[in-house]
Amino acid sequence: MTEVETFETIRLTSDVVAIDPAGRVLLIERGWDPFEGCWALPGGHVDPGETSLEAAVRELGEETRVWVDAASLRQVGVWDQPGRDPRGRYVTIAYLATVPEGTTAQAGDDARAARWWPLDALPPLAFDHADIIRAAARI
Repeated sequence: MTEVETFETIRLTSDVVAIDPAGRVLLIERGWDPFEGCWALPGGHVDPGETSLEAAVRELGEETRVWVDAASLRQVGVWDQPGRDPRGRYVTIAYLATVPEGTTAQAGDDARAARWWPLDALPPLAFDHADIIRAAARI
């Protein structure tokens, strides 16, 4: 009997934990499923020909109108737990962006809203984003 190797489709995303000096984190309200209407980190799919770092900069800017230089981002870690996304297997590389106090955000792209939240008073979050924020806050 010949063994047939099967492969799981794995999608790559980037998420950004943007924190200001006041200890607030920037979240978006999702305008689409899964978790429509829930708060989440800005982020999304890595496009063809793009690195995860480039995707992080692009997604943060598209979803919040906050633009940062790629060199200012620090990698927080990789989240690859099976089942972390109901759409299938997703692996995300999370980055930390420290932004100046008074940085304003405006919802863009597919975000309904963009808002700064105190790290000690976060709303319920989509996916495993609370875990990602906790890891970033320890850096």
